[in-house]
Amino acid sequence: MPQQLTFAQAEYAAKKKVTRREQFLAEMEQVLPWSALIALIKPHYYREEDRGAGHPPVGLERMLRMYLLQQWYSLGDEALEDAIYDSQAFRQFLGIDLGRESVPDATTLLGFRRLLETNGLQVQIFETIKALLRARGVMMNQGTLVDASIINAPSSTKNKAKERDPQMHQTRKGNQWYFGMKAHIGVDLHSGLVHSLTGTAANEADVNQTANLLHGEEKAVYADAGYTGADKRAELKGRDVTWRIAMKRGKLKAMAEGPLKELTTRAEHLKAKLRARVEHPFHVVKNRFGHRKVRYKGLIKNTGQLYVLFALANLVIAKKALLA
Repeated sequence: MPQQLTFAQAEYAAKKKVTRREQFLAEMEQVLPWSALIALIKPHYYREEDRGAGHPPVGLERMLRMYLLQQWYSLGDEALEDAIYDSQAFRQFLGIDLGRESVPDATTLLGFRRLLETNGLQVQIFETIKALLRARGVMMNQGTLVDASIINAPSSTKNKAKERDPQMHQTRKGNQWYFGMKAHIGVDLHSGLVHSLTGTAANEADVNQTANLLHGEEKAVYADAGYTGADKRAELKGRDVTWRIAMKRGKLKAMAEGPLKELTTRAEHLKAKLRARVEHPFHVVKNRFGHRKVRYKGLIKNTGQLYVLFALANLVIAKKALLA
């Protein structure tokens, strides 16, 4: 016998407008490789023989869905718990009926995240989604764009330890000082999708991470002036790639006026136009997902979260191709 709808469900089903949140979650429902992700996590999750005398644990798929909601909407454990009560779209995505069951609490969410961190599953989630994109022919190997962006960290010392996170560092960009970490990414020239990632303190020079951002099959590498000299580094010397590194502004400005400067300026504009694609994943993570400040202490936990965020950003960028 079919279950009777609650008043809230009936009202939700009768509404005419589909919100942007509902549309986004419906699209992610279709493009995420659910079976592959569940198979990845399942060996590390709760097993029936481990069950004690307490309440039965929350199902793996629901916990994964809750974890993904946290990443898409930049919600802490307690904030997500409250948001599920407030949002029918969230409950629909999770398959939760408040009239018949309770919402998993913040402690359960914390335990799931620690399970992912302890077993290195965040990196594997990134690799699983990358494999899907390659299998669908969305990600190519012809060229790589490299770039880095600062993720801010709390700089206040008004905490229990009376100190800032020792693994985060201060750095200057232009005339502005920042405190936090850097996300370094390697992006596919053809699709704009992230294929490699590292996390460092904010004061790490961009060029130091270049070798970690290349997959080895690219024919060309595009980068801004911060990567000047990358081709001469020991770990990169002899690579069979064409280096398209931007000229420093001061050097271009100092050139004598004439045809050579005009030609060089046009070439630099063309390189900049191609490099612009590397900004899209950062835009998705920072602006659409709201991840502008680190959530945890230490580089390992925050870099782990970045792997998941950029994996999800890849799905957003490739959404039209995957849905087609």
